[in-house]
Amino acid sequence: MRSSAGMHKLSLVLLSILPVGVLGGNILSTTGFSSCMNNATVQVKNLDVSYDRTTRLLTFNVAGTSDIVQNVTATLLVSAYGKQVYTREFNPCDTGMAEMCPVPASSFASVGSQTIPEAEASQIPAIAFAIPDLDGLVKMELKGSNGEDVACVQSTVGNGQTLVIPAISYAALGIAAVALLLSGLAGLAAGGHPGASTPSPTFGEVIGWFQGLAMNGMLSVQYPQVYQSFTSNFAFSTGLVPWGQLQTSIDSFRAKTGGNLTDDNYQYLNNNATLVYTDGTTNTTSRMMRRAVHTALLWARDGTSVTVNSTTANIGGGSGSTSATSSAHNSKTNHYVSGIQAYSEQLTIPQANTFLTVLLVWAILCAAIIIFILLIKVILELWSMFGKIPKSMESWRERYWWRLAKALTNLVLLLYGTWTLYCIYQFTNGDSWAAKVLAGVTLGSFTALLAFFTWRIWIKAHSYTRLDGDAGRLYDDKETWLKYNNFYENYKKGYWWLFVPAIVYMFAKGCVIAGANGHGLVQTAGQLIVEALMLGLLLWTRPFQRKSGVWINIFIQVVRVISVVCILTFVEELGINQTTKTITGLVLVVVQCVLTAVLAVLLAVNALINCIRENPHRRARKAQEKLKMERDLDDLTPLDARNSLLMAPMAQRDRKGRYDAVPPRDQSPAMSSQHSFSRPSRFAREGDGDYLVSGAASMGRRDERSVSRSPDRQPTLPRVGFGSAM
Repeated sequence: MRSSAGMHKLSLVLLSILPVGVLGGNILSTTGFSSCMNNATVQVKNLDVSYDRTTRLLTFNVAGTSDIVQNVTATLLVSAYGKQVYTREFNPCDTGMAEMCPVPASSFASVGSQTIPEAEASQIPAIAFAIPDLDGLVKMELKGSNGEDVACVQSTVGNGQTLVIPAISYAALGIAAVALLLSGLAGLAAGGHPGASTPSPTFGEVIGWFQGLAMNGMLSVQYPQVYQSFTSNFAFSTGLVPWGQLQTSIDSFRAKTGGNLTDDNYQYLNNNATLVYTDGTTNTTSRMMRRAVHTALLWARDGTSVTVNSTTANIGGGSGSTSATSSAHNSKTNHYVSGIQAYSEQLTIPQANTFLTVLLVWAILCAAIIIFILLIKVILELWSMFGKIPKSMESWRERYWWRLAKALTNLVLLLYGTWTLYCIYQFTNGDSWAAKVLAGVTLGSFTALLAFFTWRIWIKAHSYTRLDGDAGRLYDDKETWLKYNNFYENYKKGYWWLFVPAIVYMFAKGCVIAGANGHGLVQTAGQLIVEALMLGLLLWTRPFQRKSGVWINIFIQVVRVISVVCILTFVEELGINQTTKTITGLVLVVVQCVLTAVLAVLLAVNALINCIRENPHRRARKAQEKLKMERDLDDLTPLDARNSLLMAPMAQRDRKGRYDAVPPRDQSPAMSSQHSFSRPSRFAREGDGDYLVSGAASMGRRDERSVSRSPDRQPTLPRVGFGSAM
């Protein structure tokens, strides 16, 4: 244990900055158990071990069955973070466990305790009692009289502390709600102004970050327990919500449509199963952890009780006894899980129920959105009956059906990546034919919906490009903006198309994780490629309108790439030791918590800025209105009714956009007394005079009404220049 002192110091430093409070206790105890030997002659049915550091008392409870009568020697091994920290070999006959000396050819159960020497107890660091999701393992081996192995059982060690904390989920949900509120307020403040972007971090960026955290916990790798627990707090962002009644209803639906509920249903998972991960560690719900700690407190006392064939007796001088039959909650079936199944079932959601759970949660959200928008429509209608509603709300009132369709499309766009994941997982691991049909229909419908909008935007962009030379009218035309801006509103005009790679990116992530489920190395390598390509695209284009959006999204993507690189250390094929995995898991937890806190701070800053400064879209509208007024005053023509004889002559525009009076032209000496119609042409060459043909014949009889009184009037070029007003 001393050799890993540096690791414990680093763990302590990392834990000190976690955004959750963890209170240390005095008890280390096992949680669940799993067999680590095949064809054992002694079948262990229960193993509970607890250690109380205040009394240095190690208490254990063993129950099982034996095929033959045999003498056994027990070896207790305790390891933490892959390092063996305690080994104790003892003979049941020497500890007062008389009924296991020898082991009878029947069922048995025994509780015993030992006092750990001070020298050995001092090697257990204090941090082991405070660190959440302690990565420890207890193994008990039974050897026969000839030294052969007759039984082996192991269990995870915990201290009652875990990062499966509802407060983390509530805080993340609160951050997402604030982001949604601010995005909505920004949209209302813009008043449908074309080209208006939402300040980062937006609701979509926050939800995308939380979904990334959840998906990082779904790979088929050997996670440290602390990171596995941490990622489960963000399952809500992918649509996985622990809800017992909902799961029971889904089980009934699956049972009627070809599903196999033998060991894949909510009741079995909640009451009869112990989750066993690929590294041998086990996990239960927080309720079961609290019950295990409570039971450990009852066993943490001197004395021994033995139960043989359901008969209980006290052995030793203990102050009390506990029947092993009373610990029925530990007599559970080992349920081996990994990957997506491990992620969903730690939330007590059976793996075959994942898609239907997400589908029903999505349907509930759709119903809530529809009710909310229709309620606003009713309020506006009542408002219009008794008063005059604002102009901005009038547009909302008239377009509420389109607003409804747009909101549902946004929901599809937000969940498309995880939806792809769950649908593909349903195809490969689901058992209900009806669920598979629903998965195919919904995935096809959502993909077709996004493809339709992509096609419409692409057609309009090319149409605008042919007319104007670019696709800027996607942002400038109000009708187009109101219909399609949710796909490209935060991108620059030259990068409106970037929403297409974003959709492909979400689809690819879901395909890689679900399609390669069970192959951790393939999943991690594929995800790393996808994340790296997206990072390269963002660095190359920097497509967001606001600088804050550029750097926030690039920073988020950098953390995603680093996270996947760290997850590579959890891949079993690479053979990295458990200590390194645990430290990496703690680093990931800290980094991801810090980035989540930064997003929350940025949301608060955006809210403050929006409250104290003038809305930029309103300021832009005022500037445009002022410019339009100036243009109305400037664009005067000789035929304009506002251009009278009392007004100044036509003006000439200067660099600042104003018009100055044009100085009068120098008239020809020969025509200086004539009307302005007879002024020389500006097309005549210098020295040629004012006439088109200097020696032309006379125009005939002189008209008294003619403006020119000269008998020698000759034709001139038309007056196309800008002169004084007529």
